[in-house]
Amino acid sequence: MASSTAIRVQKHRLSLKAAGLRPIQIWVPDTRQADFIQECRRQSKLASTADRADTQLMAILDEALNDLGDV
Repeated sequence: MASSTAIRVQKHRLSLKAAGLRPIQIWVPDTRQADFIQECRRQSKLASTADRADTQLMAILDEALNDLGDV
């Protein structure tokens, strides 16, 4: 005999399926890993360096900021 929890989960999944949804599994970074913060900093520095080197991007961002006016 299935437990009440298993039955509830099955009913919930069936209702989601009836609504046209399907389950998927995704893998995300494990924020508990010891080197997670260091890797975030490394990637942020790379992105920042690339952004500063892109003069066209900076011009576009400056124009967008000017379009905001005195917000």
